[in-house]
Amino acid sequence: MDNGQRLVAFTQRSVPLLSIVDSVTHLFHSSLVINELRILTGWLSTSLGRRCLVEEQRLVERVLETVFGDQLLQVGVWGSPEIFIRYARTQHSMLLDFRPQEGITIVSSANSLAVANDSVDTVVLPHTLEWTRSPHTLLREVTRVLRADGYLIKLCFSPTGFWGLRHLFTSRRGYPPGRRRLISENHLRDWLELLGLEVCERVRYCHTLPLERMAQLAVFTNQALTTRWLPLFSGGYCLVAQKQVYPVTTIRLAWKNRSLKAVGGLVQPNLRMVMPC
Repeated sequence: MDNGQRLVAFTQRSVPLLSIVDSVTHLFHSSLVINELRILTGWLSTSLGRRCLVEEQRLVERVLETVFGDQLLQVGVWGSPEIFIRYARTQHSMLLDFRPQEGITIVSSANSLAVANDSVDTVVLPHTLEWTRSPHTLLREVTRVLRADGYLIKLCFSPTGFWGLRHLFTSRRGYPPGRRRLISENHLRDWLELLGLEVCERVRYCHTLPLERMAQLAVFTNQALTTRWLPLFSGGYCLVAQKQVYPVTTIRLAWKNRSLKAVGGLVQPNLRMVMPC
């Protein structure tokens, strides 16, 4: 057997092995995500988690009061399925998640959302990027399904300040539990700008220390004070971005090539032609 035949035989034996490895990797990641979601659901039932959830509800409700259109899409479940989309002012609302469960309208992959191009007026991402394997791909898919001048509402936990410190020095589960990745506001703004999404509003919320015994204590209730001077106490931030589409306009040239007029097969002279002496 020559080297070419050996290579073909090795490749044929490697294909089933690679498929098995991919399947095992997918199952491992799925079980890991399910475990993280279970841990995070338990945190949302604590006093600090409930307070954070209530503030996010009020924030999303206020933002959706000024957003209208035909379709609203929420990508990812946070808390309960109806916690955000019930405030939608659009004619229709859909809930998309990456695993089947009760209340889900669409089950789809994060790398390829099962939604048509330019078909959604508003997309709500409640902490979805923080546990997705490829947040850049998900953001590109969200931009694809958004219509021109459509809105993206993104909730994120803050990696800076006291919440970020607890995330770094907590166990490998992170904080809030189950969050493996926290995205800074500057990084998220850069991603949105590259995709043609312009941030039109930023709101910080959950102004308290990341301690359960401090959950019932309103450390700082002045929104203007905490946003400008004390952002270290903000547990999360919300960015509202609008998709900007600049149409291509054809610019006509001011001049035209003048065709020469011929009479009897000869060129008709005009004032611009120099007559021979």
